[in-house]
Amino acid sequence: QVRLVESGGGSVQTGGSLEVSCAASGADLRYNFLAWFRQRPGKEREGVAGISSEGKTAFYIDDVKGRFTISRDIAKNTVYLQMNNLNPDDTAKYYCAAGIGLDGSNWYKPHAYGNWGQGTQVTVSS
Repeated sequence: QVRLVESGGGSVQTGGSLEVSCAASGADLRYNFLAWFRQRPGKEREGVAGISSEGKTAFYIDDVKGRFTISRDIAKNTVYLQMNNLNPDDTAKYYCAAGIGLDGSNWYKPHAYGNWGQGTQVTVSS
């Protein structure tokens, strides 16, 4: 049974930075595609960033390009999301997810993932 546990959320002011982490247990996720999603108040869950199993290819939505960086540590079975220059629109609950066989055409689709964490709240104040 795969378990994903996010950590590192919190509250920052506009322009600040946060790094959220997602540690996996119960399975080795080195062959999985990993992603970060967020759900803003009143909105559907949306893909934010994804990273291939080798860690060589990363995908981002336009809204976070240049501000967010996804990375993974295979040895630690952990995926990270470094978020810089945050603004109030980034306020959301952030979730990590693990999937298989994903690529640029489908990584951002929530239904493509079989394993999810419980989420960590990120709040950005103006």
